[in-house]
Amino acid sequence: MSGRETSVSGAAPLVEARGVELVLGGRRILHHVDLTVQRGRIVTLIGPNGAGKTCLVRVLLGLLTQTGGRVARAPGLKVGYMPQRVLVDEVLPITVGRFLTLGGRAGRRRQREVLEETGVAHLMDQPIQSVSGGEMQRVLLARALLREPDLLVLDEPAQGVDVGGQGEVFRLIAGLRERYGCGVLLVSHELHLVMAAADAVVCLNQHVCCTGRPEAVSHHPEYLKLFGDPTEARGLAVYAHDHDHRHDLHGRVVENEEQQETP
Repeated sequence: MSGRETSVSGAAPLVEARGVELVLGGRRILHHVDLTVQRGRIVTLIGPNGAGKTCLVRVLLGLLTQTGGRVARAPGLKVGYMPQRVLVDEVLPITVGRFLTLGGRAGRRRQREVLEETGVAHLMDQPIQSVSGGEMQRVLLARALLREPDLLVLDEPAQGVDVGGQGEVFRLIAGLRERYGCGVLLVSHELHLVMAAADAVVCLNQHVCCTGRPEAVSHHPEYLKLFGDPTEARGLAVYAHDHDHRHDLHGRVVENEEQQETP
């Protein structure tokens, strides 16, 4: 654990895009996109399918070269990347611990540390094919932590997690941000799922439609144009409320600590 400071006051960005353009195969994918991620901040990138989110992430990480604008990355930037999903051959004999080290080296002690941080240390010697969807997301998150990253890039981190466990995943991400002092770029297509975890939201549809605090973006005309009013278009009510309990990764009820301490 690095124990790095989480303050972002006056800090240089970990990664910054300014006026980024991207054309692939004669098709414009990104147009004049600005995005900044600083240490200690969680920035959520949202947008519909085909909005260019994945391409923007690849540009930010240097995996694609933009055709216009500029991208700046902090010197020596260490990135931990959590993909949306990983396909593992059903007959491949590999444990969770061994899976963590594919593509890089890590000792057994460090493997256990990151699995403990994401709440799945008990899976260390289990076959990777035996874990549930929610557990797999935590394993992938643990793998992203192996390098003690400056920047965590998380693509749909609640993919495959039931509704009861999604809040737990985002609380975990917020806690890891505090512990590692890293910046987080969180990619999603559902704003209401990530509102509680995000410091800032960038709504992308080839260009930046709107940006700001989650509450402001959810009422912005450009956001509503893309996703509609959830209370009208989807028949859903998005509201703030309190529980006297929470749900773990598997949807089981966990009493609040204050409640547990009551005689």
